Amino acid sequence: MSGAEQAPAQPSWLVRGWWWALDYAYAGRRQLALLAAPWTLGRPRPAPGAWREGSDGLAEVILLPGVYEHWTFLRPLGDALNAAGHRVRVVHGLGTNRRGIVETSERLGRALASRPPSAAGRILVAHSKGGLIGKHLLVASGAAAAAAIEAATGGDPADAAAAAPSSSAAPLGLLGLVAVCTPFHGSRLAGLFVVPSIRAFLPDDETIVMLGREDSVNGRIVSVFGRFDPHIPGGSALDGATNVIVPAVGHFRILGSPRTHAAVLDGVRMLSAG
Repeated sequence: MSGAEQAPAQPSWLVRGWWWALDYAYAGRRQLALLAAPWTLGRPRPAPGAWREGSDGLAEVILLPGVYEHWTFLRPLGDALNAAGHRVRVVHGLGTNRRGIVETSERLGRALASRPPSAAGRILVAHSKGGLIGKHLLVASGAAAAAAIEAATGGDPADAAAAAPSSSAAPLGLLGLVAVCTPFHGSRLAGLFVVPSIRAFLPDDETIVMLGREDSVNGRIVSVFGRFDPHIPGGSALDGATNVIVPAVGHFRILGSPRTHAAVLDGVRMLSAG
């Protein structure tokens, strides 16, 4: 897997307009699939039963959708990861992901803490806003682990250094994050909306700025993105992370591309190897 330094030159407005239309058509089909599929009223839609099966030697994958997305939006990606041997889990109770990034990260952390991680650990695989939530949780869980080590060792540097390797992923077992089309630096297009859940992606939003300063976890992040993303004109490259450009376009349609699935799987393998 190679890091990406700079995205290729953008094509004409006409071509980009066509890509934009195809992107929304894909998103519309995914949303309609959720509405059309049968499910039990008042109960969360269960993940595919096959996703509970996988190799004990492979990290468990936690799927995190983007804003206004149900977890089913990521089903093609989840199916590909499960086919490669990973157990895939979704977190119920996030709805369509309209809450704030910090609040959702805290909810996610509590959900993951409610059951012990597998021996092979966990990796977050996210789309768009889900990547921001995932990065916040990496930062928060790392700070919590450091505080626990300090409390257990009484602040002794030697004892803390000895304890750190065995506690680096504790208590949630998080090995890292693979994020697809995540606006790590925000998006100036968010200013076109009045809805708070979208304006939260403005580049000068407090949470976006805070996450931008927190670069200690960037080495545990793989950022995957395509040649053109109509929602993130500034791109998804993140300093210190492994940045991967796939030969696909769009903010949503990229999720259905086998090239994206392969890049995400490569990222999961890299993070698992440490």
